[in-house]
Amino acid sequence: MVTIRICMGSSCFSRGNRENLEIIEAFLKSRNLENRVELAGSLCENNCPEGPILWIGDVQYTQVDPEQLQDLLQRILIDNEQ
Repeated sequence: MVTIRICMGSSCFSRGNRENLEIIEAFLKSRNLENRVELAGSLCENNCPEGPILWIGDVQYTQVDPEQLQDLLQRILIDNEQ
């Protein structure tokens, strides 16, 4: 199981993670990945200038742009599994 942690801190959330969360949830649902991916909230712990931040597994992604997020999810969750 892959874990996606998304920073829910006020800075990250207001700078894009609100929309990123919706994108992740829709991506997982549309590809029937909800049982293979755990989605969790987190805090970036003083890394706010690099936000919005999320982690996929142990890898931290900074300045995650909602427009690039679908490609990132596709590459990591789908393409790497083939």
